Amino acid sequence: MIKEAMLYRILKDNKVSCFLCNHHCQIAASKFGFCGVRQNKDGKLYSHVYGDVIAAHVDPIEKKPLYHFLPGTISFSIATIGCNFRCPFCQNWQISQSTKRKNNGLSGQTFLPKDVVHTAKNHGCQSISYTYTEPTIFFEYAHDTAKLAKKEGLANIFVTNGYMTSEALEAICPYLDACNVDLKSFREEFYKEICQARLRPVLDSIRLMKKLNIWVEVTTLVVPDLNDSDEELAQIARFIAEVDPDIPWHISRFHPDYEYTETHSTPIETLRRAFSIGKREGLRFIYIGNVFEESENTMCPHCQKILIRRQGFSISANKVKNSQCPFCGYRIAGVF
Repeated sequence: MIKEAMLYRILKDNKVSCFLCNHHCQIAASKFGFCGVRQNKDGKLYSHVYGDVIAAHVDPIEKKPLYHFLPGTISFSIATIGCNFRCPFCQNWQISQSTKRKNNGLSGQTFLPKDVVHTAKNHGCQSISYTYTEPTIFFEYAHDTAKLAKKEGLANIFVTNGYMTSEALEAICPYLDACNVDLKSFREEFYKEICQARLRPVLDSIRLMKKLNIWVEVTTLVVPDLNDSDEELAQIARFIAEVDPDIPWHISRFHPDYEYTETHSTPIETLRRAFSIGKREGLRFIYIGNVFEESENTMCPHCQKILIRRQGFSISANKVKNSQCPFCGYRIAGVF
């Protein structure tokens, strides 16, 4: 479904300036932006993916991953095609790298905002997650759905690369409750060469989310020989701790995929090393993901007792009461 876009300006000569994400595309008539799903038609910008859902599933909220936001609940997860990054190791590349630019993008099913909210409630979900691909590029659809969801008592979650503009964040803020942000590296050259983007806007988004009182968790996919040095892992952890040491950091194991099939999976020892580095930098909640053998329990930072016991995406025990550790009374950051 085609719908006029939000967050753009009309320029001379039928050009438009999109300020939805930090590519800040200036788009000539009939052309698409970097995302491949937003097109200038006769001097107006349109989204080609409004309500065009390519994936819809009921997921444990832990799969986002969010460990400190409504743990143990289920979230209705939706996506359209498209992305504003070009990561060669993307695990959802079949849908994220599909575009409408050459009219050969994958087609989804029409799923209007009211139907998404209705379906989420029927499945007993407490939230809607905009995930699998980058929610920023289907912003109008996410915005309208989130607005309706909020009225119906549902929370809204972005699983995002964090490349949206401050204008986009402020527009969705009244309806957005939580974000998991991929902080892929702490080097500008990584973002430029690997993602075809920039680091600084991602850092700015994380800071602004905290300022806007959106619950934030951060994920770093640790890719061998790309972002796994002690120095870089320490820089990532230090930045998160400076924003808020209570932000959970998910250290995720890489598995070969898409254009990165010759690279081996992340060694477990690398992830354990990252865990230790994060603790040394002052982070209170660190989780190793994509590794079945590793514990992903939530521990009290003060008394070290297990508060939430997890096995994969399932919770077998949750002892957090009124956002506090029942053993020592320490306040546990999150939305419980």
